[in-house]
Amino acid sequence: MSDRTRALPMLLRGAPWWLPAAVGAAAVVLGLFLLTRPLSALSTLAIYIGLSFIVSGIADLLSPGATTPAWIKPMLAGLWMAGGVAVLVAIGTAIDLLAPFVAISLIVSGVLRGFGAVRGGSVRATGDSRIATGIAAAADLLLGVVALSWPDVTLLLVAVLFGARTVFFGLASLWDAGVALRTGRRRDDAGTPAGRIQRFVRVSGAVVSLVLAVAAVGIGLKFSAGSPVLDAFYADSAPLPDQPGRLINAEPFSSGIPEGATAWRVLYSTRLNDGGMTLASGLVLVPTAPSSQPRPIIAWAHGTTGYGPNCAPSNLPDPFTAGAMPALGEVVANGWVTVAADYPGLGTAGDQPYLVGTGEGQAVLDSVRAAKELLDPTTPTGATTIWGHSQGGHAALWAGGLAAGYAPELDIAGVAAMAPASDPIGLVRNLPNVPGGSVFASYVASAYAGAYPDVKINNYVDPAARTVFREMSTRCLSEPGVLVSILAALSLDKDRSIFRTDPSTGALGARLEENTPTAAIAAPLLLAQGATDPLVTPSVQDGYVASRCAAGQAVDYRTYAGRDHMGLVTGDSPLLGELVDWTKDRFAGRSATPTCQGSQ
Repeated sequence: MSDRTRALPMLLRGAPWWLPAAVGAAAVVLGLFLLTRPLSALSTLAIYIGLSFIVSGIADLLSPGATTPAWIKPMLAGLWMAGGVAVLVAIGTAIDLLAPFVAISLIVSGVLRGFGAVRGGSVRATGDSRIATGIAAAADLLLGVVALSWPDVTLLLVAVLFGARTVFFGLASLWDAGVALRTGRRRDDAGTPAGRIQRFVRVSGAVVSLVLAVAAVGIGLKFSAGSPVLDAFYADSAPLPDQPGRLINAEPFSSGIPEGATAWRVLYSTRLNDGGMTLASGLVLVPTAPSSQPRPIIAWAHGTTGYGPNCAPSNLPDPFTAGAMPALGEVVANGWVTVAADYPGLGTAGDQPYLVGTGEGQAVLDSVRAAKELLDPTTPTGATTIWGHSQGGHAALWAGGLAAGYAPELDIAGVAAMAPASDPIGLVRNLPNVPGGSVFASYVASAYAGAYPDVKINNYVDPAARTVFREMSTRCLSEPGVLVSILAALSLDKDRSIFRTDPSTGALGARLEENTPTAAIAAPLLLAQGATDPLVTPSVQDGYVASRCAAGQAVDYRTYAGRDHMGLVTGDSPLLGELVDWTKDRFAGRSATPTCQGSQ
């Protein structure tokens, strides 16, 4: 701790024994509280630093300071006090700067320690002290690099260390108070020459620090190596056409493609929610078995894979598993074409329209247009049924509602939405109840801030959570580094919500409400829901279906006992066979039977 942040503890020196006792007891209680509450710890630390600067400035102003020119004292004191006020006023910025400050401090410390180890520091420096200093220098440098690479981890560690240090400070104050009560004197803080045990501890401590630093670097490298990296295919610089749904580029694709099918990775034009043209990517998969009839199309809208561009399913080793597509083998066996949109901002540049309905829905419809342009010269295609799960269920509902006006030339035979995020406000309200729900909250808030100028992240996200929040939104659900996000989310959620303001209110709340899919869907609609889904809860889904039925929308609503969010579309879920049979009926032109009630 720097001299400036020691200003508050220094005030206890010379105080009567009962004051450090009271402060010590309070510090122990506060430290134990902060150890398990990182957001509270970071906020408290920022307040502590700000107050320390102010108190330090006052102390400088009131001290004799014979060696300091009289005209400089008030200036320096004013700067320290102004800095303290700035920290307290802009507490979010102060916390954001804390991680890079720690990282740079460690690197600078490592350089200075290394220089001292080489030069010997002082004439009293022993061989073991120089070795310890050199080892500690290496540890500082490595930890500084890790701190720069993982700012959210750095902040969480700082929060824990601050809580621990608060406990130690409290215990030390209680010890001082006890000594003062028994002897009438305070503990002597003067240093003593280091004995053999102390020197051994110093070297051992440096070695342990280096081992931990090397381990941290190794873990960081492993996590970073597992992060998907975009290749040159997605960086197409050709001018965008004026029309959406035009094929820009295509290349053969084989990763994660089942036997009996061939696939292409495609780039195509589509529109964002504001009407602007953009580039999107996706996959087109065609069975290799010959067919004498036009092939029906399954337009697949995938579930959440992440928010960053590198999280595109077509950029992942197993794209259909990552997006949780059900019954892919049956789709191929039935001779159906699969068209899987990534959504804009996944693979391609820009903000992903995560739960932003028009951007998602238009991307799904335009992917079918582009696939037809790719295939129809040699492989005629027929009607389209839209499937979607989770985020993709939301996209499927929007695509179904937009189809008649946006892509009237497409023959939409049906829409199947599985555990869809049909009510964005209901979803966001439930996220605090979901382990790791803050990860999904970071995707939602980032997407809405990118799509709507009136949504400001800083108006909603807790200042102490902003760095962690930003880092969460950069990691894909399939990469090893997401473990950091999940652990961070779990630790934050034990403290308090990452939202300082209810996200269902204000500009964000209005935009979430705006993105509830309420447009009429002319095609038959199947909506499937797991009865034990903790993410998209049955009660929220029931409410959405009831509102759509009341508005005159025909819905075949099916619920499945014992099935959670992923269990609905994986394993031996009864939905899988029913979905394939339902889709066969749609392509055959058979009439659907709406229920508007959940059925087991």
